[in-house]
Amino acid sequence: MGFAPAGTKLITGGMIAAAAGTILLVWTRWVGLPLVFLGLFFAAFSAYFFRDPERDRIFAPGEISCPADGTVMSVGNEGVPGVKVVRIFLSIFNVHVQRAPMEGRIEKIKYTKGKFAVAYKSEAANNQRNLIRIGGEYGRFVEVEQITGSIARRIACYVKEGQDVRIGSRIGMIYFGSQVAVYLPENARLLIHPGDKVTGAETVLGLW
Repeated sequence: MGFAPAGTKLITGGMIAAAAGTILLVWTRWVGLPLVFLGLFFAAFSAYFFRDPERDRIFAPGEISCPADGTVMSVGNEGVPGVKVVRIFLSIFNVHVQRAPMEGRIEKIKYTKGKFAVAYKSEAANNQRNLIRIGGEYGRFVEVEQITGSIARRIACYVKEGQDVRIGSRIGMIYFGSQVAVYLPENARLLIHPGDKVTGAETVLGLW
């Protein structure tokens, strides 16, 4: 299992702190002990949160991959004509890397400043967010919106406009409790329902 780039730095930092605490422990006995425990805890938590497992499922033609791990919050039309919206809540225990739901080209990336409401609430739709639009053949498209929560407020985008992506490839990451919204054409047939547990690059979100 690999780790997201930001996680590698934090894991290293935690191990350095633990090593420094160990040195203090040798020279000053109990003084360095809290630093050892704090460093090890920080490194272990970072390794867990920033885990980035390989996902090698092969999707059949016409299948749409789920872009994120988490729990489906809602499925339906949110007042945008011709568009279906799926909202997925990512708890702190979920993998936070987002993946491409379809093969295609990155047509647009749009970052929007916003609020920092709790990610599982409806008002989180107006939080800080980053929209990634992927276009494919036959005029198909999917938009994946990375939405921050109320704790850590950072979004990492791994792709650029004009870049080609394959289904299931990594496109970004959100830190510490967040939400992912997926926008699809109205004629897409969704296979998931509110309350479902989904896995990025493994769960079939729907069919074209």
